[in-house]
Amino acid sequence: MEQKQTVNKMGTEPVKRLLLTMGVPMMLSMAVQALYNIVDSYFVSCMPDTDKIQNMGDYAVNALTLSFPIQMLMVAIGVGLGVGINAILSKSLGEGNREKAGKISGNAVFIGICMYILFLIFGFFGIDIYLKSQTSNPVVLELGKEYLQICTFASFGIAMYMIYEKLLQATGRTGCATIAQITGAVTNMVLDPVMIFGYFGCPRLGIQGAAYATVIGQIVSFLMDMIFHYKFNKKDFDHKLSYLRPEGKVLKEIFQVGVPAIFMQALMSFMTYGVNIIFGAVSLAAVTAYGVYYKIQQFVFFAAFGMNNAMIPIIGFNYGMQDRKRVKDGIKYGMLYTLIIMLIGAVGLQLFAVQISGFFSISAHTQILCIRAIRIITLGFLFVGANIAYQGIFQALGYGVSSLIVSLLRLLVVTLPLAWVFTKFSDPEKIIWAAFPIAEGVAFVMAVFIMKIISKQKINQMKTKSVKIITQIQEPAIQ
Repeated sequence: MEQKQTVNKMGTEPVKRLLLTMGVPMMLSMAVQALYNIVDSYFVSCMPDTDKIQNMGDYAVNALTLSFPIQMLMVAIGVGLGVGINAILSKSLGEGNREKAGKISGNAVFIGICMYILFLIFGFFGIDIYLKSQTSNPVVLELGKEYLQICTFASFGIAMYMIYEKLLQATGRTGCATIAQITGAVTNMVLDPVMIFGYFGCPRLGIQGAAYATVIGQIVSFLMDMIFHYKFNKKDFDHKLSYLRPEGKVLKEIFQVGVPAIFMQALMSFMTYGVNIIFGAVSLAAVTAYGVYYKIQQFVFFAAFGMNNAMIPIIGFNYGMQDRKRVKDGIKYGMLYTLIIMLIGAVGLQLFAVQISGFFSISAHTQILCIRAIRIITLGFLFVGANIAYQGIFQALGYGVSSLIVSLLRLLVVTLPLAWVFTKFSDPEKIIWAAFPIAEGVAFVMAVFIMKIISKQKINQMKTKSVKIITQIQEPAIQ
């Protein structure tokens, strides 16, 4: 049994290639995820006017923008805990500890159930308070409530889907996770126009249709990931009902890495919530433009996060094996690939800003603001790429707090105060966007400083495995 653990591809395949074979599927799946967010917003922006409400598309997109921080927070909790699960599970596999890996898997499922209960409670008691803290517009409040109620009441799909996805990623089975994510995203995109506009006999549900399409897609991904997990991950660890029983020691390890990761992921939600309030003092169009830009930006960011998700188990696994060379290779090539992704994304958005923003059915003024946001914010994309890569490196090595510090700088500590200051300028709609690239630059400087300390304290103290040892590990697999 121990030998099977040793020959896991994360400890034997060349890291440069491994990052691509594991990362590209995750990048593609996350790109599809971002695409369905864009498609979702597009169809919502096309909602027809009524006798009482003109520019319904702008109101609907605004409602989605105000609702989005809660969806992001739900994802943040799942992804953050998933990072903890991923990091300690891949490390346990690297150590050859099959029993502990099984307990981590079982406790992860228990955590997913608890997450759904938390989201459901918010759906019953928190939606009105949350929305009214951002706007007093009755149309936006009504649309936002309709959307969020459905998303929270049926949130078991997203809660469990994220848990099973991380369990698959931790064992290197990113292809399975990709299939599940793409299937769910395609389901969402197909159902969006059908349920929003009432095609093929379906009643016209408007913004509720967008919510139903979203949760159905999440449930599809969850069911597929669950099937893949119980079918394939049994090769690496056992699935026992007793492992579902919460175990304090295992939960503590997950939370030690996962809780800082939750805060790190949640910071994006808090930032968007804060931006909605700050930009709302400038104009309704600025909030809507930011919401549209954010969906566009995700297409690039999600690809970078896909590479980040490949880096974490690879670096964590080899850190567990105490293989300095493979850890360094994971850091080196993971950073390189992430920067390439962000550079391509920045150039593409700069070149096609007008065409991309014109895809949405929004007012001319909102489109101008969206183009301006793209032109200015993408100037900091290389800093973004480096920061995302560093955060993944810190998490994989167990430095969750260091990752949190970088996130605090790039998402809250610099961004929101600076954005607020810019609203005091004579023409804030032109300059508020500069807060984002400036914050990323500040965070990058801090990340480089932290990385130097970690390299000295941890990475340089590890041994480099000899070629002879690796050959001995690989031979049983060849036979």
